[in-house]
Amino acid sequence: MEFVLALGMVVTAVLVALAALLAVSALTLRSAASATSIFTAQTAGTVLLFDGETLVDATPPARAMIDSVVESGGPWFRTLIRLEPVFPGLTSRLEGLAREGRFVLCAHEEVSPPLALRAEHLGGLTRLTLLQGDGTAPGTDAAAESVLLDELGALRETLAQAPMPIWREAADGRVIWANGEYMRLLGELAEPGKELSWPLPALFGADTATGKTSARRRLALPSEVRFYEVMAVPADRQQQFYAFPTDRLVQAETTLTEFKHTLTKTFAQLPIGLAVFDGSRVLQMFNPALIDLTGLPAETLVARPTLAAVLDAMRERSMIPEPRDYRSWRRQIVEMEEAAASGLFQDTWTLPKGQTYRITGRPHPNGALAFMIEDISTEMTRTRRFRAEIEAAQAVVDALPEAVAVFARDGRLVQANPAFHELWATGGVLPFTDSTGALAHWREASAPGLLWSELAGSIGTFSPREGWSGETRLNDGRRIDCRVAPLPQGSTLVSFRFDPQRPDAPPADPPALAMRIA
Repeated sequence: MEFVLALGMVVTAVLVALAALLAVSALTLRSAASATSIFTAQTAGTVLLFDGETLVDATPPARAMIDSVVESGGPWFRTLIRLEPVFPGLTSRLEGLAREGRFVLCAHEEVSPPLALRAEHLGGLTRLTLLQGDGTAPGTDAAAESVLLDELGALRETLAQAPMPIWREAADGRVIWANGEYMRLLGELAEPGKELSWPLPALFGADTATGKTSARRRLALPSEVRFYEVMAVPADRQQQFYAFPTDRLVQAETTLTEFKHTLTKTFAQLPIGLAVFDGSRVLQMFNPALIDLTGLPAETLVARPTLAAVLDAMRERSMIPEPRDYRSWRRQIVEMEEAAASGLFQDTWTLPKGQTYRITGRPHPNGALAFMIEDISTEMTRTRRFRAEIEAAQAVVDALPEAVAVFARDGRLVQANPAFHELWATGGVLPFTDSTGALAHWREASAPGLLWSELAGSIGTFSPREGWSGETRLNDGRRIDCRVAPLPQGSTLVSFRFDPQRPDAPPADPPALAMRIA
């Protein structure tokens, strides 16, 4: 009996202990459940609670609303992304919420059913509540659904008004959705009087469904040809396509290509060697004349050598004036490069083989340099020959016993020989530079007469002229003959010499002057 009583007491104690454990467990679970959310299951509507920009808690509809935002960012950012389009001015009003304490914003008039947003500042926390148009909290997530529907309508309008074709294709390449621009282009390509059928035809052909990231496509419309850059973006088991218009880019590329071809043809026909080096002084472009003038092999230039390498190769072929020492030559090359970069370099190279080159360096954008090599051997030879002829002619004039002076068409004195300086006592330095000064000097050194007036009318005249001669007497009594001869380009030669046959004869009458054709 005592054993049964003891057993009953043990069983009773065990049952009491189990009941206590169950009660404690239930209380713990209830406390944990209530700690997961400050909102009860009976909290209606869409409510969010923030501490600054940190989300403290939200009702399930509110969480679903902000989780539907695909943009990256925190809960506060995604909440504003979702609510700002529906409640214009919300962001600026929230900045002053701590000061106001509370405000209510109404959604724009296109939202149906009407919505309102109540913002409250409670103990340092921000509470946002979506309300129905009458200010009451909805019993379901209808407010959040209205916000999503409003955004959906805005997105549909945005896609419909996009100025580029946008469409979606299934895994098998069928077009299952397209925006307004896509449909408009299909309408232009469709046959007159024939309506579009489902599924929609592929605007750019079947190759757009290959999964390429980006590809250029050509679309031939009845009125014009357009170009697009088609980009494919994977979306679940489908693909989203965006076709960006690139007509201006294609036109610019075509114009640039034509311009390059024109330049290439022009450079190829130039007799001047052209070499363009980039900012690193690496050869980027050259023309055939450079090969002919420098003697460098084409494969050497195609390998894009540096400026120093090109000059070294030219030096090996004696296509650069040989300096006294290599070190000074390298220093000259550096100075040449610096001068060309400043737009100041120009030099004439006389080569050991007899050629003469004119080297010109010009700066280009982005630090590039362009060097032009021109063979001026013929020009230099011609210049030397002309200079020799001029010097010979000058020597002949200087050797004449007559005093000779040559005046240009505008009256400038361009030439006078030693006999001229001796006759008119100039001391080797002319006191005049034109015919006006010369005539004044001659009048002062000779007897009065009309010879100088006639001579003034002959110098610088544009009418056809003939040579003539006259005579006059110097102040010391000596008689001289004056001869005037027209020269090409309107120049005039005037010569003087003493008349040994009639040293004491009176001067001739100026009006008659006994003109003699020279």
